[in-house]
Amino acid sequence: MLRTAALFLLILFCAFPASSEPRSINEIFSDLTGEIRERVFSEAGYITTSNRSSRYRLLSTPGLESQIAGEITGQQPSVIVESLMVIPNGGKPVTLIDVYNALGNIRDLKGRTYHSFTRDAVVPLFEDASRVNGPNRISALPDPPEKSSVPASETIYIRLKDVNFGNSYYRGDMNLNQYGFLYTLTNYRDLTYIIPAIKKEKFTARFYFEPVAEGLLIYSIAGAEVSDFIASKIDMPSAVQKRLTVILSWAVDGIKKRG
Repeated sequence: MLRTAALFLLILFCAFPASSEPRSINEIFSDLTGEIRERVFSEAGYITTSNRSSRYRLLSTPGLESQIAGEITGQQPSVIVESLMVIPNGGKPVTLIDVYNALGNIRDLKGRTYHSFTRDAVVPLFEDASRVNGPNRISALPDPPEKSSVPASETIYIRLKDVNFGNSYYRGDMNLNQYGFLYTLTNYRDLTYIIPAIKKEKFTARFYFEPVAEGLLIYSIAGAEVSDFIASKIDMPSAVQKRLTVILSWAVDGIKKRG
């Protein structure tokens, strides 16, 4: 009888293994220097910009690189911006449902500011922000109520009234993976600055969130392909970095409210 009970418990344990401990940042990014690591744990995080004529400075491990960064770097875009940061554990550990619900508040992107060097002023990057019905329908939708679980995958459509590019349309693809949550934004219409500056599907930003032993790791990478003519008229590395930074700060603020 005891042997039967022990066998049953063994089978039950194997069928439903105990949840694994979160990885450490050192397991994911094993070669961070002291200076970069210090910036990763700072309020702003670590950010770097490169272009096709220079070597892309990928921070990720080979596994993370192929899953997240490879789709962007494989296209060899004109500009790449990378960021890495960790939100330290606070009152309670941040969960992926906190991340998912924070990313659902699209309207909170409205009015988020950046410093414009051409205007020498702090201005809103997105004058308006909302979900829309779909790729061919642009009626604004309200943000959904918060959920208690994260879907395995989901696609939404977003309209941002960009201070430089006007009405800009993005597809947001969300996917769970083994350790974390990946959020990908892609422009499904041209981004226009008098003339098309970035053709559709030529701007992609990916945000990877993973609870780690030290807190919440956020790795992000954005790539844009532009013509030499546009590159001569617009400081595209700065433009991409500003948008990545503003979107990242929106996500971080929303997550911290729940942490």
